[in-house]
Amino acid sequence: MPPPNVAPDALVIGAGPAGLMAAEELVKSGAQVVVIEAKPTVARKFLMAGKSGLNVTKDEDWETFVSRYDCPHLRPILQDFGPKEVQAWCRALGQEVYTGSSGRVFPVAMKASPLLRAWLQRLTSRGVEISTRWRWTGFDGSALTFDTPAGPHTLAPKVTILALGGASWSRLGSDGAWVPWLREKGVEVTDWQPANMGFRVDWSSHMTPYFGQPVKGVALKVCSSRISSTPRTTPPRGVHEVLDEQRGEFVISAKGLEGGGIYSIYKYLRDAYTLSIDLLPDLGQDEITRRLSKIKPGDSVTNRLRKLGLDPTRIALVMEFSRAEPFAHLKNLPIPLQGPRPLDEAISVAGGIAWDALTPDLELKALPGIFAAGEMLDWEAPTGGYLLTAAWATGRWAGQAAARRLQETPPRT
Repeated sequence: MPPPNVAPDALVIGAGPAGLMAAEELVKSGAQVVVIEAKPTVARKFLMAGKSGLNVTKDEDWETFVSRYDCPHLRPILQDFGPKEVQAWCRALGQEVYTGSSGRVFPVAMKASPLLRAWLQRLTSRGVEISTRWRWTGFDGSALTFDTPAGPHTLAPKVTILALGGASWSRLGSDGAWVPWLREKGVEVTDWQPANMGFRVDWSSHMTPYFGQPVKGVALKVCSSRISSTPRTTPPRGVHEVLDEQRGEFVISAKGLEGGGIYSIYKYLRDAYTLSIDLLPDLGQDEITRRLSKIKPGDSVTNRLRKLGLDPTRIALVMEFSRAEPFAHLKNLPIPLQGPRPLDEAISVAGGIAWDALTPDLELKALPGIFAAGEMLDWEAPTGGYLLTAAWATGRWAGQAAARRLQETPPRT
């Protein structure tokens, strides 16, 4: 860690993907770089995200890729470091990647830890210092204050990059504690909203055996009607405009619904639009009627649903939300959602530092010499490699801009 009263050329606060990428760009320019991390170890959210397979980016045509981000300000940043550059960067660290059938790109090793180990080795070999258990606590004039294992400390580096994450998964380090400190300095920060999150459902005890079970072979529809406290045995009637429809799967949890299929349409659902499920997307209504006519009328409801091709989990959903008319809503089973899961449980967030508060270099207009990167910025994107690509890209962009600023700064006397 830096000795008392000696400031590094460049300070990076936050040792996640964006912060480490910024540090890499700065040290390449010849700067003395110190990375500060509040947790005992670095990149905790990155490692957690890679436990089930590290999805580093999405290999698809450029216009499709950039359209996934609801933020035009990211366009030049992603043009500079997009899917092809991410893959080349991974390979340069000795981590070969491959593209899955969905276009998602993964390291051959699948996990995040081999990539992180190789990256940290390269950074430290180039002179980057990493100090853990240093928690940023705000400002003392223009200097930055920290709680450290040795007590309070103050630093006044030539340039600073903030890469503190958003406000989800606080146990991994992203707690949003920095928001009031920047607002006090005149930096506009928009309020947080959860992104890529699950939704609450008020299940009956009938559903308890299915908690943790995936729901596969369905299509998820977002409709223009909205549901509030709809009785589960009488789904709303009528035809409503379908705003979006996605094939996908999701998981039934004790708290509600979560998983990739839900995350693909979360923006609509966050605005309280109706979710309905097509339980038999490969069969038209006429074919379902024909098949039902050939099933013995004396069969139980459960047996008739099974003969139509529904597995026990999908049958359970029918009985939960359409018990009175179990065959009437197989193509359009409304699910009454009770709102999104809490912010801290979301995979990512919307909101953060407003783009009007930043220069094109990601420098805070109200705080010259301080840059921001990663999920601190006001953007959102779906899962599937988009989040990680933008974190790396904005960290790289801010790091390069801070390096240029250092070259313009007179030497310390």
